[in-house]
Amino acid sequence: MGKTNAAAAAELSLDYSKRFEQESEIGQNPKPLRLLLSLYRDHWSKIILSAVYYAIKSAPVFVLPIITANIINIISYPDRHAMSEFWLNLIIIVAVIAQNIPTHTLHISYISKAVRHVEAGLRSTLVRKLQQLSLSYHGDLSGGKLQAKVLRDVEAIDFLSRQMMMQIIPAFINLFIIIGITLYHSWIVALFFVLMGPAAIMLVRVFQTRMSKRNREVRRNIEEMSGKVSETVEMIPVTRAHGLEDVEIRKVDGALQDIRQRGHQLDVLEAYFGSTSWVSFQLFQVGCLFFTGYLAYRGYMEIGDIVMYQGFFGMMVGSVNAILNVYPNLVKGFESLHSVSEIVMSPETEEYKGRVKPDVIRGEYKFEGVAFQYKNADRHVLEDLTLHVRAGEKIAFVGESGSGKSTILNLIIGFYRPQKGKVWIDGIPMDELAMKRYRQSLAIVLQNNILFSGTIRENITYGLPNIPEERIKQAVWMANLQDVIDSLPQGLDTKVGEHGGRLSGGQRQRIAIARALVRDPRIIILDEATSALDNISEKHVQQAMEQLMEGRTTFIVAHRLSTIRNVDRIVVMKKGRIIEMGTYDELLEKRGEFYKLKNL
Repeated sequence: MGKTNAAAAAELSLDYSKRFEQESEIGQNPKPLRLLLSLYRDHWSKIILSAVYYAIKSAPVFVLPIITANIINIISYPDRHAMSEFWLNLIIIVAVIAQNIPTHTLHISYISKAVRHVEAGLRSTLVRKLQQLSLSYHGDLSGGKLQAKVLRDVEAIDFLSRQMMMQIIPAFINLFIIIGITLYHSWIVALFFVLMGPAAIMLVRVFQTRMSKRNREVRRNIEEMSGKVSETVEMIPVTRAHGLEDVEIRKVDGALQDIRQRGHQLDVLEAYFGSTSWVSFQLFQVGCLFFTGYLAYRGYMEIGDIVMYQGFFGMMVGSVNAILNVYPNLVKGFESLHSVSEIVMSPETEEYKGRVKPDVIRGEYKFEGVAFQYKNADRHVLEDLTLHVRAGEKIAFVGESGSGKSTILNLIIGFYRPQKGKVWIDGIPMDELAMKRYRQSLAIVLQNNILFSGTIRENITYGLPNIPEERIKQAVWMANLQDVIDSLPQGLDTKVGEHGGRLSGGQRQRIAIARALVRDPRIIILDEATSALDNISEKHVQQAMEQLMEGRTTFIVAHRLSTIRNVDRIVVMKKGRIIEMGTYDELLEKRGEFYKLKNL
């Protein structure tokens, strides 16, 4: 039984990741060409077959100068040639031209199979890697830049591959065949042809460094611009509300101006490179004409051979020019390959890499001397956090903004790893726990929940196939979402738009709560879960959440203290430390920090 498309894509992306890693082990900065060749390791048979079919389909180009020379010689020297040779040449050239149709189709077919396979593999590898990268990495790199790498850079690598297989490889095949035919007829002329090689290499070496530098600058500017455009689109409601359209336009215009200037410099450099190579090889072709004319004048060859060699040299110039003309595109492709490798080979992956997969997660937590500091921050967000949470206990974290409440939730989810101290779950160190298995026991409702552009049903049952309809309806009722469903033309199957843009904030929040409810989790994490709801919805949802929380370990961050009256313990945070802990009534009686927060 064959593999499913998803399984094949997963296997391919893992294989490509290993190839990037192998190349990075060979050298700290892997050579782009060697990296590209490693991606095509499994497709050499297709590339070779494509090259063979190219050589066959291109036969008319090589045969026509010979036929032309033969016809000129037959006409010029009738005493040396019979008329039958004239008709034989005609039959040969017609047959050679006709075979181009099937062989050209096969040549392109094999190239397409190889290139499409690698393109799909690269995109799959990038998307898989993005899922594995740490949240701090995603925080440092904007979504626009990541999109530029996944879309623009992979497209540039695809273009690079096609240029290599449809321009570079055919050009070298042409050169070898032409030199071989010329060498068969005259070694002196073949030696003259070979002199072009060093000249081409010299040209490339002169321009290589400057073109690589310019391409890198343009690529980085495009990534910056993509990030700014993405941010501008997201900010449109805020921008419009404050009348700041001109500010955003100037911001993007500044990035576009940088791209314009860098791009213009690159275009001028490429034009200078192209014109220099053209002039150089035109002079070579003129030299070939006079050199072969001189040899014919001296009687070393027939008149028709001048036309043949001139045709061959023209093809050689065309092949070398083809290589030089695509060189700027190769530089862009290699730079994009370098850009993609920055993601694929990034070491900033998932913080935890444990393998322990317990059959059941009960939800007992133990924090011992935990300290955490964000990258590039000047102080710790959490210091000496020590807390023991029993399985099934409901814990609420309160405190002023920046006291470390949400950071604790991120540590519980496993998004971040403490720099000091340890966290145990059911007696298992979090370092040893398999995160994927552990997170399947969580249900998370955040203050700003993310919906994708599917239906309400798809958003509620996200990642859970074959959920019974009754269970979905129960979650909808518990989340006080039924009135929303009833008011929509297609009910649960209504599309919510990108990021849930067709719904209000409260409606999006209730869908996120229904998503948590339908999962029947062991551990619940609520970060201002009811902040976007009106009072009636909040009361209804609060009652539903209390049913859900019964017997399950629950962590809550809330600013409205009335919503946490019934939790088992309230932990009061200040500047990353626990300063008070107890029930709602106990903390009010103490008249400490919690009492002050309540009065505020």
